[in-house]
Amino acid sequence: MKLRVLSYNIHKCIGGIDRRYEPSRIVEVIRKLDCDVVMLQEVDAGVKRSNGDRQAELLGEQLGLKYHTWFPNVDIRGGGQYGNAILSRYPLIESSNIDLTLRFKKKRSVLHGVLRVRHDDVDRTVHVFNMHLGLARYERMRQLDMFLKSHPFAHLHHDTPVVVGGDLNDVYGGLGELLAPSGFRGIERRPLTFPAWGPVRALDAIFVRGAVEFCKLSRCDSDLARRASDHRPILAEVKLEPHHANKHGDHDHKPPTPRP
Repeated sequence: MKLRVLSYNIHKCIGGIDRRYEPSRIVEVIRKLDCDVVMLQEVDAGVKRSNGDRQAELLGEQLGLKYHTWFPNVDIRGGGQYGNAILSRYPLIESSNIDLTLRFKKKRSVLHGVLRVRHDDVDRTVHVFNMHLGLARYERMRQLDMFLKSHPFAHLHHDTPVVVGGDLNDVYGGLGELLAPSGFRGIERRPLTFPAWGPVRALDAIFVRGAVEFCKLSRCDSDLARRASDHRPILAEVKLEPHHANKHGDHDHKPPTPRP
């Protein structure tokens, strides 16, 4: 079974060139890509610049992706917050947030969503980690290390389907090498995604681990995608392997709660 997984820094639904707030443009860009799972970064809730909209709910409703989770990273002066969101065609049975903030740096985190995917011969639990990493190289390296050591990721079985993606701010393109020893796979030559109107940096990425095959990674090049945000979205096509429990039990269970 194939899943279409999108990562998109939506820039609060504010155009990178015209600075206009138009969530309808983001909706149209995503709708045409026919996604099953959408990882969004820079998603507003209750902020004046975005008319006080709760964007995760708004976008999910308009896209027909009825399962969603959102967690704030940054408090906005004047009220409201923005953070990361996951929208899904499949049930979100659990969600949590992993704090990756370093001292004296802007708040950063990973939003963790646990999806239950049932279709034909596939019945799997898929762990999705949506991240927005820091601007400094040492910050990003530290944050990836924190993620790999974090609960719940560190407790997942190596065969459990995992998707990691987001705005990694990967200016130098080396973060995939840091993830590879932990079993992650991706596309070596990632699409350039920033700035949206003329991309020169591959800041955004998607990686997989476990019983999931990476089939294809592409960038949306529609005219609207050049204007709707300051990043282009990237779309991964991945294939879930059918679940076969073995004598050691079900590897797709949620990780145990850490002991104090």
